[in-house]
Amino acid sequence: MSGHSKWHSIKHKKAATDAKRGKIFTRIIKEITVAAKMGGGDPESNPRLRTAVDAAKSVNMPNDNIKKAIQRGTGELEGVNYEEAVYEGYGPGGVAVIVDCLTDNKNRTVAEIRFTFGKHNGNLGESGCVGWMFSKKGMIIINKDKTTEDELMEIVLESGGDDIRDEEDSFVVVTSVEDFSNVAEAIKKNDIEWETSEITMVPSTYVKLDEKQGLQTLKLLDKLEELDDVQNVWSNFDMDAELIEKFNSAE
Repeated sequence: MSGHSKWHSIKHKKAATDAKRGKIFTRIIKEITVAAKMGGGDPESNPRLRTAVDAAKSVNMPNDNIKKAIQRGTGELEGVNYEEAVYEGYGPGGVAVIVDCLTDNKNRTVAEIRFTFGKHNGNLGESGCVGWMFSKKGMIIINKDKTTEDELMEIVLESGGDDIRDEEDSFVVVTSVEDFSNVAEAIKKNDIEWETSEITMVPSTYVKLDEKQGLQTLKLLDKLEELDDVQNVWSNFDMDAELIEKFNSAE
């Protein structure tokens, strides 16, 4: 899982500081709006909204932006009507790719995604072609200098987490979707900072890539994530963490 989680960790570090910050804000605002529309405007009783608000705070989004996004979702303010859409396909080396979108125009979105797959050595597939390889899970990545494995294990098990994985310089906490908020809150109450916490799609199997395939895959995922309607991109690639760092340093 090293490549998979390392990619997520680096993405979130960049999100708070790099030139794509405006895109990050837009992505989170969309998620807050849809979450409020589907489950109500109270984060305490709407876990999806609570997760989105936490993500907004992690990138220092102003409270007024968060409030207005919630109000657009609940109908208190006028706003765009977004639909959820999920697309599946294959990348270089046969890796599975899932693209999660919020869009006001599905025809535009699917055209952009198909073009991006084709341009970067992949192809868009039929619905369900790779989704069966993934399970929806909560994932919290914590740098090892923030806690010990024993301390974290006790917190995670007591709050309902499924597993802790030791991955180089990080611990990766895996939870069910239902227990994600409880586990995240328990970690926060113990003053342990995380690099990222999110609901994600965790693969059941991984595809090991060589350097050429790995760099092509990272380029494809990066270009998919740059599309305006894309919220998240998940893949079952496995590659050396150094290769991911090499790609990011070249960006």
